[in-house]
Amino acid sequence: EVQLVESGGGLVQAGGSLRLSCAASGLTFDDYAIGWFRQAPGKEREGVSCISSTDGSTDYADSVKGRFTISSDNAKNTVYLQMNSLEPEDTAVYYCALDYGLGPCNVYGYDYWGHGTQVTVSS
Repeated sequence: EVQLVESGGGLVQAGGSLRLSCAASGLTFDDYAIGWFRQAPGKEREGVSCISSTDGSTDYADSVKGRFTISSDNAKNTVYLQMNSLEPEDTAVYYCALDYGLGPCNVYGYDYWGHGTQVTVSS
């Protein structure tokens, strides 16, 4: 069974940085995508970034381009989200999700989800 565990959230001042981790286990195929999503109180869940295990291709939401970087450590089955220049608007619960497939990581609906990690950015 696929299991995803997020970590690294916390409280940081505006302009600061955090590094989120998503540890995956129970995978049965090597071709998959992992995405980061976030949901703030009163707002819809939105995609933040994603990465494909097939070729390492990535995608980012316009709101985080130039500030966030997604990466992976295949030996540890872990995906990271380095978040720099954080803004109060980035405050949300951040989730990682996984789906199997060969396509670009932004085409998936994502079937497997972690429980989330809270990121709070103070002004």
